[in-house]
Amino acid sequence: MKKYLTKSMINSFLLSLHLCEEKTDELTIKKLYAISNNIENNYQVFSIEKKNKKMRKIYAPNYNLKNIQKNILHNILEQMPISPYAKAYIPGAHLKENALPHCSKRIILKLDIKDFFSSITFGEVLRNCFSYDYFPNSIAVLLTKLCTYYDYLPQGAPTSAYISNLVLKEFDEEVGKYCDSKNISYTRYSDDLTFSGDFCIREIKNYVKKEILKRGYLLNNEKTKVITCKNRQQVTGLVVNKKIQTNKTYRHKIRQEMYYIKKYSLKSHLERLGIEDEKKYLLSLKGRINYCLQINKLDQEMNKYIKDLESLLRKI
Repeated sequence: MKKYLTKSMINSFLLSLHLCEEKTDELTIKKLYAISNNIENNYQVFSIEKKNKKMRKIYAPNYNLKNIQKNILHNILEQMPISPYAKAYIPGAHLKENALPHCSKRIILKLDIKDFFSSITFGEVLRNCFSYDYFPNSIAVLLTKLCTYYDYLPQGAPTSAYISNLVLKEFDEEVGKYCDSKNISYTRYSDDLTFSGDFCIREIKNYVKKEILKRGYLLNNEKTKVITCKNRQQVTGLVVNKKIQTNKTYRHKIRQEMYYIKKYSLKSHLERLGIEDEKKYLLSLKGRINYCLQINKLDQEMNKYIKDLESLLRKI
């Protein structure tokens, strides 16, 4: 049927996606094609330092492209289901959902996909997100251009994260099914693959390496980690040995700040830190404590701190 679509019908389809709004429909269509045909000049590219001192390249879309990408995300991409094993970049999702399946397990194996976003190609985005089965050919190519940079997925675009989940949906379900058959828990949080249970580490690693290679990706061997229950097991920053908990360093910082407030008074504590806005500081501290309670709402220490902070806030 698509070969019988007229130019007018294709333009009407494109306008129905509500990607941007100009004074006239003609200007809207011109703008979309103009940006897609000159996509590289609509990004600011810069590098930031990672924890390991290596540099990560970030692609920041300009105002117009960013708004178009947000509309693609909300009006198109988020309507497509992803695998239940994918835990990142989901509206309303929490880190806890990625950590929970790995609680109280004998072994945790962490694997990492090398150069994750830049390994996802134009063709993969087209096939998995804007397939010719559902979109007129010209619009499928247009949408793919608007979400890629040269021939790959740019890290920094609003669409990239959800696209990565759609592209890896088949992989997630294949690996998830394999792990379920062996009573192994599996989740993927962006490029981080986590496996937990009682299993042969080499067997799982070789299986995943084969499946990931099939799709044109590589594992980053430098980031492979095996953590037994005798050590502190962390998944996306949360401790999962016996119960899910924020890590010791994060909790210690909160405990230290509450101690100084109680011992020296809020005013003296903030003077020492050079902070003037008491309310802003307390609300920030409250946010960090609430994060701990999101992870474990029965945390008695953090529940006490919340009451203490609310009392201080009432006095301001």
